[in-house]
Amino acid sequence: MKTVYSTLRGFDFLNITGFRLGSLYVDFIMSVASTVNSQTLINNSEAITRSLSASLDMETAGVVRLIMPNNMPIPYAATDQNITCIAEEDLGTTPQWSITNTNGEYDITNGTVSTVIILSPTESKIQLKEVTELWKGTYLCLYQQTKNCGNANLTCTINIEHKGSAVLDVALMPNIAVFTVPSFPRCKTEGDVLQVAAQCDINNSTEPYKVTWNGDGLKDYSTTSGDKTQIYTAQKIISCGVNNTNQATALCIFTNRLGQNKSASVPFNIIAAGEKFCPAEGDWGDTKLGFTSVLKCTNSAGLRTRKCNPSEKWEDEVSGCVNSDLYTVLQNAVISDIGLGSLDKNAETIFSNLNNVTQNSGRINTFANVNASVEVLTTMSNKLRTVDDATTTTNFLASSSNLLDESLENSWKTPNPQSNQTLAEKYLWTVEKLIAISNISNSSNPSNINIGTCSGKTCTNTVFDASVTVKSSGNGTVKTAGFKYLQDYLPNTTNASNINSIVVSTTTTEGGKENLQITIKFPLLTPRPRDVSLQCVSWNYNQSNWTAEGCVWGGASKPDECICNHLTSFAILMSRYPIEIPYMTEITYAGLSVSVVSLVISLLIELTVWSKVVKTNTLHLRHTAHVNISLCLLVADCCFLASSKPESISEIWCRISALLKHFCYLAMFFWMLSLSTTLLHQAVFLFHKVGKKTYLRFSLILGYVCPFLIVFITFLTNNAGAQGVYFSTKTCWLVYSGILKGTIYTFILPVGIIVFINLFAMVVVIMKLLDHKITEKSHEKEIQAAKTVLRSVILLTPIFGLPWIFGFATFSLDLTAGAVTLAVNYAFVLLNAFQGLLILLTTCLGDRMVKSFTSRDKRPT
Repeated sequence: MKTVYSTLRGFDFLNITGFRLGSLYVDFIMSVASTVNSQTLINNSEAITRSLSASLDMETAGVVRLIMPNNMPIPYAATDQNITCIAEEDLGTTPQWSITNTNGEYDITNGTVSTVIILSPTESKIQLKEVTELWKGTYLCLYQQTKNCGNANLTCTINIEHKGSAVLDVALMPNIAVFTVPSFPRCKTEGDVLQVAAQCDINNSTEPYKVTWNGDGLKDYSTTSGDKTQIYTAQKIISCGVNNTNQATALCIFTNRLGQNKSASVPFNIIAAGEKFCPAEGDWGDTKLGFTSVLKCTNSAGLRTRKCNPSEKWEDEVSGCVNSDLYTVLQNAVISDIGLGSLDKNAETIFSNLNNVTQNSGRINTFANVNASVEVLTTMSNKLRTVDDATTTTNFLASSSNLLDESLENSWKTPNPQSNQTLAEKYLWTVEKLIAISNISNSSNPSNINIGTCSGKTCTNTVFDASVTVKSSGNGTVKTAGFKYLQDYLPNTTNASNINSIVVSTTTTEGGKENLQITIKFPLLTPRPRDVSLQCVSWNYNQSNWTAEGCVWGGASKPDECICNHLTSFAILMSRYPIEIPYMTEITYAGLSVSVVSLVISLLIELTVWSKVVKTNTLHLRHTAHVNISLCLLVADCCFLASSKPESISEIWCRISALLKHFCYLAMFFWMLSLSTTLLHQAVFLFHKVGKKTYLRFSLILGYVCPFLIVFITFLTNNAGAQGVYFSTKTCWLVYSGILKGTIYTFILPVGIIVFINLFAMVVVIMKLLDHKITEKSHEKEIQAAKTVLRSVILLTPIFGLPWIFGFATFSLDLTAGAVTLAVNYAFVLLNAFQGLLILLTTCLGDRMVKSFTSRDKRPT
């Protein structure tokens, strides 16, 4: 080596300084007291590597030099500072700039603060728009020459780095945090004398600050150092007399080496004797009314605050404590584009670190931490123009997904609900923007964010079972994102509706934004009741609310579908309240009131005419059934009226009302069944006489025991009549959960069977009456009575059966379907509400025997 390098002009010495890894590596130092031509140095080095069959790494000093600003240290925040790098010759390569400061080593690139300018092949410079502590450090200008000297039998390389370095010294300025100890000194009496410490804290710094204090009565100045802070303290004696408890202040002044100073005012907020205050509680000391107490966070960055309101009560604590690692990520995000490293490389590091911090939800389960994480995403989205690196994209999506973890639900709730933009809205806007500028593949799907991409004039993406079909006149790339749980964090700006789907965001490139039609099929989070409407909405960032503008709901036939004509984030809202049919309540109240009065009149008439009209067993059958039917319907209608406003009665009364209605309506139909079956028995068995006791026993079992068993078993098998299982508190009636689902079918199915049996009985009896020739006079009254009973069955079956046919239709038809559904509901309400009146007209006032009896009563004696 000496033989070869000694041929360089001005060669001084070459010493071997060490051997490494079994003499495979040799470290050496060489001094040359003259300018060395770089090509000559490369040629000589090549000769050595060939002869030694080795590779060479060499650093030079003196070939490249730096010219620093004059008059160092330079002032803090000085502008337009230049650092110039000059090479002794054209080294055939472009220089690389870097800096080593207290935070680490960074490449210097073009950014918002630094600009790298190549003036010539031998000269370049860095221009700093403003110098802060970030730019204090050792600067390195590097020209790197590399040559491959290998051949077929040898592989070797020569790497020569020409370095020039120098230190930029900056006179720093501190960030000052102020406190008093105690925070709010309290005078118990006017004669008290208090000693209070004024405290100014700064981060540890190499700057030798001169610290002075201004203020009356300050003394005993002291300085202490912690792990990360320096604390400067001054003591003040405060007298609690009437004129001495006015707010006083102390001023701490930090002066750097160049005479630049920065000050902070420390207020002494004294609680005067007799003045109201919030008493100490836990970590919080006595605090003056209307003021906010402040504490430092332990083992994390930020402050904790708690306000004492004018009513002498503590408000909830607001924690601004941010995980230390997360705080570092946020600080790096803020400076990621100033020129300390390339923005793309910094973004990769920042998102990787953010992913690592947010993977453990237990470390960030506070609003301050989630807010800081979203702030990192927002900061980077404002700085980046494109994200092409796959690793950066993966880490950004993973960290965004981590923030939506279900365990962080309470951490999204802002302590300031009056803020203009919620954290969830900020998150959505930021992630949408990052997705739009990122190079995303369909494989980029973390647990809480699902991404789909497609292209073409018509294409479909599916995210979390929600399909999005986009039709446009262009051929842009469509990106669709689905967000789990985000719907729970976005503000519900419509008090009458709840969000009933995940949030789906769709973006497209510039070539695909013309003549858009977006069809979205959402999986609904909660099944939609038939009497509740849905609304397709998108998030309006300008007004910070959900808006239906530009979106149309698919209606009852396609309840999970939305069609929109613009791009943004979409969701489905479900109304909290059922659709109100006009005048339905008024019709119901009027009809039931009339029915109740009519049923009372019917029962009175039956009691009046019973002894005069009931002459045969068959008539006894008919009138007994009429009385029980009227009685059951009367009780059911009264229960209906009593529970007409379910929201105003307790759950227990609602349950009792549903139970009674269930039993009474069923009993009413079973008494009809007893009427028709007895009539059928007489018709088939040639009007064989049935004893009153036998009929009464049979009717009581069929009319009351059977419905009781149905209701009792239904009640027990549905969690002992539990709300939402047996009955609904919205209606105080049985539950309908779908086709053949819900307790309503324990009413509908028996009613349907009874109506069918009644129809069958009517047909059989009519045929028997038409075909059977009766000659015996003794049977004329029975025949007439049978016809009367038949007439009652014929009239009562449609009176009771038809309304519940419409009632079943109301359970199956969708109220959003249109006019047909409204007509069915009106028919059901009208027929059902006026049942009592129809009974009065058909079975009492329309009965010839009753009318003839009442007519005889009216004749003069």
